[in-house]
Amino acid sequence: MEFGKVAVLMGGNAAEREVSLRSGLAVTQAFIAQGIHAVSEDVTQLEDLQRIAKEYDRAFIALHGRWGEDGVVQAILDDLGLPYTGSGMAASAVAMDKLRTKWMWMGAGLPTPGFVWVSDLMPLNIEEFDLPFPVIVKPSHEGSSIGMRKVYDKENLVEAVTYAQEFDSEILIEQWVTGREYTCAVLNNKALPLIELKTTHDFYDFDAKYKSNDTQYICPCDLDNETENELQELVLQAFHVLGSKGWGRVDLMLDDDDQAWLIELNSVPGMTDHSLVPMAAKADGMDFENLVVEILKSTL
Repeated sequence: MEFGKVAVLMGGNAAEREVSLRSGLAVTQAFIAQGIHAVSEDVTQLEDLQRIAKEYDRAFIALHGRWGEDGVVQAILDDLGLPYTGSGMAASAVAMDKLRTKWMWMGAGLPTPGFVWVSDLMPLNIEEFDLPFPVIVKPSHEGSSIGMRKVYDKENLVEAVTYAQEFDSEILIEQWVTGREYTCAVLNNKALPLIELKTTHDFYDFDAKYKSNDTQYICPCDLDNETENELQELVLQAFHVLGSKGWGRVDLMLDDDDQAWLIELNSVPGMTDHSLVPMAAKADGMDFENLVVEILKSTL
């Protein structure tokens, strides 16, 4: 009863709409199972949020991608005075922006792979491009690996950048890191057990995340306690440098020399049957229903 009436915000207009709908429904069902008065709300415009602020006591944000994860919805909810889960406007906006996330991490002395920035004002100069191949090309403001391609030579780089520009005007060309891929969830200032990701794809792309049945999620992972603790501490630093709060998930690589490299921060991670935060919470002794309640507690 202490939570009152909870709106689970989902859907939206971003490329990740379908994933968000699945996340939102799973969260709503978990709340109802716990006896919490929760209702799924598909929000696509300002008027939806204005109505919700009048009808509900707090919001669980399960929106992925632009509009819901990039600080816009957070700013509106702040103005409307409705408490919500996760990071605030500024941290959400930075975390959604892969380029500015990396600049902030670099400024704080945290390790992140080298990169080249491409935009309308900074077009790709293929003759002066000096990152060693392979590289990975990413739209700066998309999630779920949408618009991303791994590139092995200059001949295919222009095509990959052009493809990424279908999704965003700012593009990140990032140095490829060969090694093991991990993700680490953060919940209320605690880093949860790391998950190692293994895929038969070139990288952990959209299909590997949401469609493939052969992607391996190893949790607990096989890192020794000292290494895992060091990586968890790095993840907490990365999380707090951006001003994030509540919950989120940091993706990182461990190269062949056991050097850690921060990749990106997800401020509203997926909460579907393939999602990683529930998996990490389970390894830490917390089931899905208790996980969503712990996240919601930050709104009290």
